[in-house]
Amino acid sequence: MSLFDKCEAFTLARDFRAKGIYPYFHYLESRQDTEVIMEGKRRIMLGSNNYLGLTVHPEVQEAAVGAAKEYGTGCSGSRFLNGTLKMHLELEEALAKYIGKEACMTFSTGFQSNLGIISAITGRNDYILCDRENHASIYDACRLSFATLVRYKHNDMEDLEKHLKEIPEGAGKLIVTDGVFSMSGEICNLPEIVRLAKKYDAATMVDDAHGFGVLGRGGRGTADHFGLTDEVDVIMGTFSKSLASLGGYMVASEKIIDFTRHNSRPFIFSASIPPAQCAAAAAALSVIEREPERVERLRDLGAYMREGLKKRGIKIKEAETPIVPIYTYEMEDTLIINKMLYEKGVFVNPVLPPATPPGECLLRTSLMATHTEALLDEAMDIIKEVMDSYAR
Repeated sequence: MSLFDKCEAFTLARDFRAKGIYPYFHYLESRQDTEVIMEGKRRIMLGSNNYLGLTVHPEVQEAAVGAAKEYGTGCSGSRFLNGTLKMHLELEEALAKYIGKEACMTFSTGFQSNLGIISAITGRNDYILCDRENHASIYDACRLSFATLVRYKHNDMEDLEKHLKEIPEGAGKLIVTDGVFSMSGEICNLPEIVRLAKKYDAATMVDDAHGFGVLGRGGRGTADHFGLTDEVDVIMGTFSKSLASLGGYMVASEKIIDFTRHNSRPFIFSASIPPAQCAAAAAALSVIEREPERVERLRDLGAYMREGLKKRGIKIKEAETPIVPIYTYEMEDTLIINKMLYEKGVFVNPVLPPATPPGECLLRTSLMATHTEALLDEAMDIIKEVMDSYAR
C-alpha cells in the first residue's frame, strides 16, 4: 500500500463539494465583527469566538500597530533565548493577577498551550482523566505526554469516580476538563471534579479557552464562576477568543510554572508571541478590567438568543453561555441548512461527528457582546425561515 493511498481514498470533502454543501474555508473580506463581508456579500456573523467584540476595539488595534512599529513584526527566537520582551513578562504578570494565581506563562497558540502544559507535567507513570468531549488539543497533548489516558463520560461524575478508584494508589493523576465545552456551550461540573480530586489525591486542570471573558466576575473564567480558583491547580486559556489576539497562557503556582518553563518542549522550541499579538492581548485585558459590563452584556445576549429561538420554535441545546447550538441531527441535513443560511446572509458553524455523536449534529451559533438585539432578531428570523422551509 502506497503512503498516499489514503489521500486518494478520502472522498468525503469532494463528495460534499460535488453536492454544493461543502461548508469550510469561506473567506472574509472585512474585519472580524458582528457583520462581515464574506465572499462578496454581507453576512451576520454568528460563528466567531470574538466573544467580547474586542478585535475591532480602537485601543486594541492601536496597541497592536504601535508594538509592531516599535519592536518589529516578530521576535525571531524562543522565549528561552532571544525571544522574551518586557511586554511578555508584563502580560504574564497582569493575567496571573487578574485570574488570581501566583504566576503565568504564555505560549504561541492555544493549541500549543495544551500540548506544552500537559506533556510537561505528566509522564509515563502518570494517568490523565479526560472528559470525552474535551478539545482535540488536550487529546493530542495526552499522546505527547506518554501518560496513560483514561476517558470518562461527558460531565459524568460517577464515571469519573469509577475510573479514579481503578488507578493504582500513589500514581500521579491529572483530571483535565474544558471549562466551557466549545461545541455545546455546556459548563463542566467543576465543584464535583474538585471534590473528587481531593478525595483521590489528583491534580486538576481547566481548559478555559471558552470560559475566560464569558464566566466569572468580570470574565475571570470557570473557576471564578464557581469560587474555586484557589482549588484548581492549572488553568489554561487562549488569546484568540475574548482577548482578541493569538496565543495562549497557563496560570498556576510559581513552582508549577517554573517547572513547565524548563520542561515544556513546545514552549522551549517555539518562537515567542510576536509583539503585535502580545500588545493586543494586553490591551484587550485592560479593556476587560475597565469594562466588566461587556461580560454582563454578553450573558444577557445569550439569554436573549436562547429565548428568541425557542419562541420561534427552534430546538436548541440548553446552556448558560454565549454558545447557542441548534439541533439539526443528520449530517447532510445540517450541511444543507447551513448552506441555506449562508446564502441568506447568516454565518454559523456546522458541528458534525466526531465533534457530536452520530444523529446529533448541530449548528453552533456564538455571540459577541457587540451584537444588538435588532441584529439577532434579523438572524433568528432568517434561521426560522430556513428551518421551516427545509422542514417542508
